[in-house]
Amino acid sequence: MSLKYWLVICILGIGWGMSFMFNAILLRELGPLSVSMGRVAFGALGCWVYVIGARLPVRLSGARAMGLLGFGALSYAGPFAFYALGQQHIASGVAGIVNATTPAFAVIVSHFWPGSERATLLKSLGVVCGFMGIVMLSMPVLQAGATSEFWAILLTLCAPVCYAFSVNIARAFRDMQPVVLTALALSGATIAITPLAIWQEGVPYVTRTETWLSLMMIGFVLTSAAFITFYWLLPKVGPTNISTVTLIAPVSALVLGTWVLQEALLPEHLLGMAAIFVGLLLIDGRLIRRLRRGVADKDQPKG
Repeated sequence: MSLKYWLVICILGIGWGMSFMFNAILLRELGPLSVSMGRVAFGALGCWVYVIGARLPVRLSGARAMGLLGFGALSYAGPFAFYALGQQHIASGVAGIVNATTPAFAVIVSHFWPGSERATLLKSLGVVCGFMGIVMLSMPVLQAGATSEFWAILLTLCAPVCYAFSVNIARAFRDMQPVVLTALALSGATIAITPLAIWQEGVPYVTRTETWLSLMMIGFVLTSAAFITFYWLLPKVGPTNISTVTLIAPVSALVLGTWVLQEALLPEHLLGMAAIFVGLLLIDGRLIRRLRRGVADKDQPKG
């Protein structure tokens, strides 16, 4: 890849890592369901501005609209709510590291999903490493007897599980332009989460400037603009290269949580992140293939 594309990938990774910091700021005034509602609503608005401005065609039947309602709830409203619910008890950096387990859950779900890719030995080892990382992250709270924090980690894990199912379900919508699909799915997510959020937490009342700024940042920039950029970049660099974002986001979340929010950084956090990174490298497989090719080239006779 050219340096330009690497730079865009790094910006995306850092940005999506920042979303956990903004979640922590939003939770100071809003409930977790309201955080999810605000993010998907602003995200949908930003995507529709792009769709209308670019004059992209939107064709939607009643059956597909219902499908997109469920897809949006699974892909956006649910995960965003699970992260916010978990971050009531765990640090934003920990939530960012948990998010990095998405490829591991995707391997498991895809293995059993009809017509999807089966897990190889290398990917299975990567899944094991990913779960070892989660165990390492959980050790401090288990040793301290903080059961609420342990359950918060488990609740946060529901978000990567949602993503793992949604990437397989997304194949049913591959005939749609990605930005149009995102706009419709975020709209469906907003319709799905709004009644639940208002029923549980009431109509949100925002008084702080930092809350409004965080909502606009997490909605317009880190949801609509980030996903538009993601789908612009995907055909240029391929799914394997763009998956590097998964490695950058948890580092960004951990650094920003420690630096900006003054969250505690424990050795177990670094060990857990390292184990998950090893798992991601095994699932990706590129580094292993390059090492094998290097060994094979050295074994070739010279002359």
